[in-house]
Amino acid sequence: MLIYFLNIAMDRLDKIKRSFDEIGIDSFLIKKLPNIRYISGFSGSAASILLTKEKNYFITDFRYKTQSKSEVKGDFEIIIFAQNSLNFIKDLKIKENFKKTGFESNFLTYSEAEILKKDFPDVKFIPVDSLIENIVSVKNENEIELTKKAVEITDKTFLELLKIIKPGMTEREVSAEISYHHKKFGADGDSFDCIVAAGEHSAFPHARPTDRKIGNNELLKLDFGCTVQGMKSDLTRTIALGKVSDECKKIYEIVKEAQKKALDIIKAGMSTKQIDSVARNYIREKGYGDNFGHGLGHGLGYDIHEKPFLNERADYILEEGNLITVEPGIYIEGVGGVRIEDDVLVKKDGIEILNKAPKDFIEL
Repeated sequence: MLIYFLNIAMDRLDKIKRSFDEIGIDSFLIKKLPNIRYISGFSGSAASILLTKEKNYFITDFRYKTQSKSEVKGDFEIIIFAQNSLNFIKDLKIKENFKKTGFESNFLTYSEAEILKKDFPDVKFIPVDSLIENIVSVKNENEIELTKKAVEITDKTFLELLKIIKPGMTEREVSAEISYHHKKFGADGDSFDCIVAAGEHSAFPHARPTDRKIGNNELLKLDFGCTVQGMKSDLTRTIALGKVSDECKKIYEIVKEAQKKALDIIKAGMSTKQIDSVARNYIREKGYGDNFGHGLGHGLGYDIHEKPFLNERADYILEEGNLITVEPGIYIEGVGGVRIEDDVLVKKDGIEILNKAPKDFIEL
């Protein structure tokens, strides 16, 4: 198994370095933690990676000295340095391989870039967009299996929630049950801060749990996921406690059908913009176009939101091995909102829907 992971790590490093000449860099600085985990296997919360054409440096601080020795796979020289600094470069005298350095332009902040320019005035820092993200978007067999495990745990958690949730519980209490059951069933933790939104609060697409009590005869939107060895799941289900209005039932069926229409056409080679339009146009035809304002979905992996994105502006071409979410929604201010979301593996001639959680309208 160790040899398997070492080979994966080396293959990923080779793919990145093959792009150096085309981009015009001789080294690449990586600070984004999901990308660091993808390349090295490191799961801690503070690290950097510097790749040169000849060597690979993994930099962290004393807190992760033992952990990095245990987790980091591949041909890395591990550097334990104060405050995760890059000043070790001066001590190791590797500046001859550190003249034109790429950095993650969609992650490194302006202030961080300015500090680098000040510390290394002789180095040309070149912004690089999505070098690793484009490689990450196609998953290998191990990543797919870990995602399936995470999805299974989240599905199981949803079924447990159906036994637990009752009027009078607060949104925050339901959120706590989600986190508890994820870990109870074997997850490393939640993959993001979950969404639990009841009644009119469910009309907020990304509502945060509050102390609001869940009442009778209202919608409850649940959006949550877990992490298994770095890979994420992401599920949304909307249920009712008691009897809800005919309009709430109506928009539920519209969202469910919009998702089905999108799922029916997804396969490798499809444009994500085209897939989004199928669901969006159906919701628009039913009179709720102004109530669906976010994208249809996103890539899923070591990051909860990654390429490829499915929305009106993004025009990615799906590849076999992409993991994506499909999550249309309708949100009516003062009434409530409905979203239904599944995690999907893209295949050559179709998809595999990973979630098994029921999607028929549920009234508890």
